[in-house]
Amino acid sequence: MIDARLQLAFAGMHPERVRGLLESYGPEGTLRRVRDGAIKVSPRIRAAVEVPAQQRRRQQLDAAGIGVVFNGASGYPAALAGMPDAPDLLFVRGSLPEAPSVAVVGSRRCTAYGRRIADQYGRAIAEAGWLLISGLARGIDGAAHRGTVAAGGRGVAVLGSGIDVMYPREHADLARDLIAGGGAVISEAPPGTPPEAWRFPPRNRIISGLADVIIVVEATVKGGALITAESALRQGKHVLAVPGDITRASSAGCNLLIRDGAFPVHDVEDLIESLELILGPARPAVEAIPRDLDPEEEWVVALVRAGSADIDSLVAATGNSTGSLLAVLGRLELAGVVATDGPGRYLAR
Repeated sequence: MIDARLQLAFAGMHPERVRGLLESYGPEGTLRRVRDGAIKVSPRIRAAVEVPAQQRRRQQLDAAGIGVVFNGASGYPAALAGMPDAPDLLFVRGSLPEAPSVAVVGSRRCTAYGRRIADQYGRAIAEAGWLLISGLARGIDGAAHRGTVAAGGRGVAVLGSGIDVMYPREHADLARDLIAGGGAVISEAPPGTPPEAWRFPPRNRIISGLADVIIVVEATVKGGALITAESALRQGKHVLAVPGDITRASSAGCNLLIRDGAFPVHDVEDLIESLELILGPARPAVEAIPRDLDPEEEWVVALVRAGSADIDSLVAATGNSTGSLLAVLGRLELAGVVATDGPGRYLAR
């Protein structure tokens, strides 16, 4: 039975179709009908469910360091198990922590304001001891994950591609950092699956399903973040949204959510207060470690606070080479003293 469910997952069909087939025929009956041609599928899907391929799946996953958790079995997230459209299984790299969870989502084409808010929220959620859930995408997702990693917190990234296909590619290191920090990268799509557009809307139900609270930082009226918020509302989850400029398309989705009843959140203090009302008191896992700055680092921080926030201005003000200055900024970012504010720009924390 387990091998049949795994083999069916490697067919890579739409989750809704898989769910319907499992309800009608069960995993083994579905595989038999696909192989016999009684269920119409593409040649690629039929090849994926052939018996010789089935015998290789476990070895392939083990060799790639990819785990599998099945709905109804040990290790499957309890938050997903009760969903009517729960994934039959998840491919996992890393560890899936059971903890109060907060999803931070938003537009890929976000503003510098949205990116900064997402980074600050990711840090604050980590420092409060909660688990951060997002989608590893460009923009808001990536900024929230980076904030969590920088604060030493735990996060789970839910992919819309195969677990071995990083999208975007530049977030491969970020995914490794999440795993190294005690979190995970997960997907219901089989390894090798490209990031096809149709896979992202069903992916969003997993993000909202894993989280106790969903925060939308920036979103257009038709973006994936709004799909995640709608999934959350259907699941009975709390939805919070960050107010934005009424003239900006990137804020229109958040403003509509607030109009329709989502709770508005503003700064970090407001965020933590709102989350504690829902999740209970924050429980920081690790005490902050004080760190003294050397004179060069103090000078750079002073310049950033004074407004010399782009790399060219800092090079001109310090006389340092770009390479040595980036090294200083890297140490300050790891210490949580400064944060990136877009390519080549920095702000003081």
